[in-house]
Amino acid sequence: MRSGVAIFPGSNCDRDIIVALKKITSKIPLKLWHKDTEFPNLDLIVLPGGFSFGDYLRCGALAARSPIIRNIKDHVSRGGALLGICNGFQILIETGILPGSLIRNKKLLFTCRETILEIQKTIENPFTKGFKEGFNLKIPVAHNEGNYFAPAPLLNELDSEGRIAFKYVKGDNPDSNIDYNPNGSSNDIAGILSKNGRVLGMMPHPERAINPLHGGSDGLKFLTKSIEHIVG
Repeated sequence: MRSGVAIFPGSNCDRDIIVALKKITSKIPLKLWHKDTEFPNLDLIVLPGGFSFGDYLRCGALAARSPIIRNIKDHVSRGGALLGICNGFQILIETGILPGSLIRNKKLLFTCRETILEIQKTIENPFTKGFKEGFNLKIPVAHNEGNYFAPAPLLNELDSEGRIAFKYVKGDNPDSNIDYNPNGSSNDIAGILSKNGRVLGMMPHPERAINPLHGGSDGLKFLTKSIEHIVG
């Protein structure tokens, strides 16, 4: 398994995902600085969470114009797997690698809490392949601009093409069901896939749920299954 983590000024979840990948693969991922224009072929690149370039202009807008992005697009064109988490998802949107927009949370407040994600019926992809449709994962979110917005034709296209990876759903605790969707995302969308299924953008943080001390290890389960099917 050859993996790398792209790091931008303001990234703050890079160490978390590096720890998670090392835990799963026993190998330390390659650290990719945003100015790097050359790196070896990799199986997986992760764009981590954080506040790249201080979220100036729009979240991910400046990071999307970093020198490394050309190489990341080349990686995608070769069929390499790419995972964008939170700010990484915002960067994928800003680069045009994934469609739609991520706007301010519906209540205009930063939210940091657990959410329940339901695996959707999807196209062939390594990220959800190890799970049955309808399977639930408990993974936390932490963001201010995680409200996925898209016009109705695009939402219908994502749904009909099986490119919605997860949706926020109600859990077993009735008290958590009032605001089970933490940001007001259209159609409760928590993550989407590229047309070839090799790119996933998601707002929840699986790297923050890799140990029972975190309150659960569903993130470890998700990342492990993803890696198994990326290299399998």
